[in-house]
Order: sequence, then structure tokens, then C-alpha cells
Amino acid sequence: MASSKSKDKSRTQDTPPPVPEPLPAPVADSHTHLDMQGRTAEESLKLAASVNVATLVQVGCDVRSSEWAVQQASAFPEIHATVALHPNEAPRLVLGDMDEWAGHGARRPAGGEAALEAAIGRVAELAARPEVVGIGETGLDYFRTGPEGVAAQQLSFRRHIALAKEFGKALVIHDRDAHEDVLRILREEGAPDRVVFHCYSGDAAMARVCAEAGYYLSFAGPVTFKANDALREALRVTPLDRVLVETDAPFLTPVPFRGRPNAPYLIPYTVRSMAETLAVDLRELCVALDANTRRVFELV
Repeated sequence: MASSKSKDKSRTQDTPPPVPEPLPAPVADSHTHLDMQGRTAEESLKLAASVNVATLVQVGCDVRSSEWAVQQASAFPEIHATVALHPNEAPRLVLGDMDEWAGHGARRPAGGEAALEAAIGRVAELAARPEVVGIGETGLDYFRTGPEGVAAQQLSFRRHIALAKEFGKALVIHDRDAHEDVLRILREEGAPDRVVFHCYSGDAAMARVCAEAGYYLSFAGPVTFKANDALREALRVTPLDRVLVETDAPFLTPVPFRGRPNAPYLIPYTVRSMAETLAVDLRELCVALDANTRRVFELV
């Protein structure tokens, strides 16, 4: 039986953090997953607005969540949609369920590149909608998918780059433990006009490469974590007109509530930490973050 102390800790971790002091000027959450946060979109918007988080970019990870993102963007002017297959979705479509595959020896479950292409086809249909401001999150994730999934991820990433260019939408990149390959494929395919590295996780050297290419770097809760000095250095070398902020909620909750459920209303903690790191006025940073988000996603 769990101790009362363990139960109390568990309850605390499940409890949403308190509402912070509002920011002095509006900002946008450039990357969130409202469908995973246990609130209605209307409730999330109201809570976010109470702290001056006025715009939300709802991000698709598969066909179903991409369709949901478009529905919410159609219903609420403060929400804008991106659509895509997450990097880890591509191997699932091509290879099937990996546990099931392993249990059947060499017999691969139904799937294959045809399943991936069908899903990308649906993403393309959604991408034509005016509510859609970006193609993402796409990219590469070598942390959660092993070597057997690399080819599927890279194929999917290339197809999403093509969609971003075809529809003139921003490309939203998920890059985890795959920095070199992400940058290489962008060079090989030719990057779209507007590129966002969501939840930037590279170092300062990579940030300089991205800045030279004109990419936008979006910083999330990890930039507030005590051990992440390298990430804060990456923020410092990024031009202010290329910096975004996000929650990636319900994940990556900023200090001092790391480990508890994240949501757009918690962005003020990250923004205040970023202002301290950059030694800039908080209002000035808010104005820049909001302007950058509107520019990269072409928001009216």
C-alpha cells in the first residue's frame, strides 16, 4: 500500500498549477495540444485570456487530431490550426504496431507506405483550409522510434516539407535527438519560406545556423529548468525577431511547477524566465513574441 506521503505527492502532481500574474502585453502560445488537457477549448481560452495569452496555435499529430484542430480553429477566432503526422506516427503507419509485429516473427501487420501516403493525403486536404496556418508537427524523433523507423520518418518529413511549400504554410518541426538529419533534409529538400523549430532543443551553435537560415526557434518550459544552461545560451544567441514561446501543453510545464499539468495559461512563467535570461524588458519581449508568432503563421 502506498504511503500517505506518496498519495499526497501524486495528488499534487495531478493538480493544475495556480494562475500566474498576467503578462503586461498579449502573447501567443505558438504550440499547444488542447485536446489532451482535460478542458473544453472555451475553458482553455478563457483561462489563457485571464493572463494575456490571447492566441493559441493548436497542433495536429495525426489525422484525427489534425481534423479536431481545424474544427476548433473554425469555431474560435483565437485558435489557429496546424496539421500533420507526428514523426512517431509515420513508423506506426508504415510498420504497424511494433509489439504486434515482434509477436508475429517476420509477418508485418497491415500498413506500409500506402497507409502513410493515404494519411498524408488527408493532411493535404486539410492543409488547403484557411484555418490552417502551418504544417506540423513533423520532423524526426530518434528518441522514441528506433532505427527500424528512421526511413518512414524521413519519408514523412520530406512529404510534409513539400506540403508546406505547396500550400504556402509555415513548417513546424519536431526535432528530438535528430538535429543533423533535420538540418540536412531541410537543405536537400529546400526549406519553405517559414520554418519553426518547436520546443527548440539544440545548442547555441545550431541556433546560429538556424538564425542564418531565417528559421524561428520556439522555446518551451525546458528553458526554465535549472540544468539547461546550454538551452538558455541558445536563446541568448537567437535574434529577438526569430524567438517564439510555447507550452507544448500538457507537457513540459515550466518551473516552479515542473511535472504538473501544463496549459496555455502558464506561459507567463516561461516568458518571465526568458526575459530574465535575455535581460530585456518584459513588455518588450511580449510584444516581440506576439509579433513573431503573427509573422511566421501569417495571422491577421
